[in-house]
Amino acid sequence: MRLPLKSPLTAAWLFSAAFLIIVLVAVGGATRLTQSGLSITDWKPISGVIPPRTDADWRAEFDNYKKIPQFSQINPHMKMAQFKGIFWWEWTHRLIARVVVGVVFFGGFVILLLLRQIPARLIWRCAGLFVLGGAQGGVGWLMVASGLSKRVSVAPEMLAAHLFMALLLLIATVWTALEALEGEKRGRGAPGGWMTATVILLVLVVLQCVLGAFVAGNQAGLVYNDWPLMNGHVLPPAGGSHDAMGVLHDQGVVQFVHRCNAYLLLIYVTAFAVFLSRKAQDDGLKFTAVALAVLVWAQATLGVVTLVTVVAFGFALSHQVLAACLVALTTSLTWMMARADRVFRRGRF
Repeated sequence: MRLPLKSPLTAAWLFSAAFLIIVLVAVGGATRLTQSGLSITDWKPISGVIPPRTDADWRAEFDNYKKIPQFSQINPHMKMAQFKGIFWWEWTHRLIARVVVGVVFFGGFVILLLLRQIPARLIWRCAGLFVLGGAQGGVGWLMVASGLSKRVSVAPEMLAAHLFMALLLLIATVWTALEALEGEKRGRGAPGGWMTATVILLVLVVLQCVLGAFVAGNQAGLVYNDWPLMNGHVLPPAGGSHDAMGVLHDQGVVQFVHRCNAYLLLIYVTAFAVFLSRKAQDDGLKFTAVALAVLVWAQATLGVVTLVTVVAFGFALSHQVLAACLVALTTSLTWMMARADRVFRRGRF
């Protein structure tokens, strides 16, 4: 039996994986907001699936947590019941990660490969998704390890790297799913100027998410909780450190940069949607661009609400989930643009 040129079954598998990645990002956000990420102090990829079952198991886990700075400096009066609360968040986060990588990516890949349902051109790409997912898990452990000895939380740059890897996996998964659904590319794609503009848009969206991770990692949303000013000023007070890491750990600086990139993204996506609506002849392409612009404005509004409510749990978590959804939608728009060579009027803009 010949391998198919396109495969709705493979596409359904990958779209399901993309959904689970967004769920993973959501649970990861909740884990961070509840300060649960350091509750499990070791990494056991296989045996770690089984949670503590006896009182002795729970005491051993709690004793391990008591050895790290977060307990002694932040939670010295924590009781077992409270520890169990943060433990379950981190355990759930790790369990979903294992499901995504081990069951969905690897298991689905093997099954569809045996059924000869994966198009030949996508076999190695799908295998790469599993490898990328495994690498994401490794970065996740390095992130946790950064907060176990000298810090009371994970290093912001490691949190940003962990999120970036998750978004990279999401982008690759959505793109491959669309490839499986529609088959091989025909035509040259959109005119060069439009393709470049769309890639820039995707970069700005991902960059904004990564900057948001630096804000979260430095708990910078807990300061300068007015808007549009920052404690009544346009610029935050200058920090005392001038080295690169010091700047990345400065609450005022990372929040200011996150705000500035948000303004740039808002202007860019609005102009992009307006010009595309005038030039494109494909209703699906225009609708996607306009929907993306509307959601970016909604995300910006949600970001302001999160800030002025001093990072209220519901608003903050919604802000992170919508960010992941925006990355998936922008990826879809970029993929559509790569095949849009016959749906543009003459002229670049």
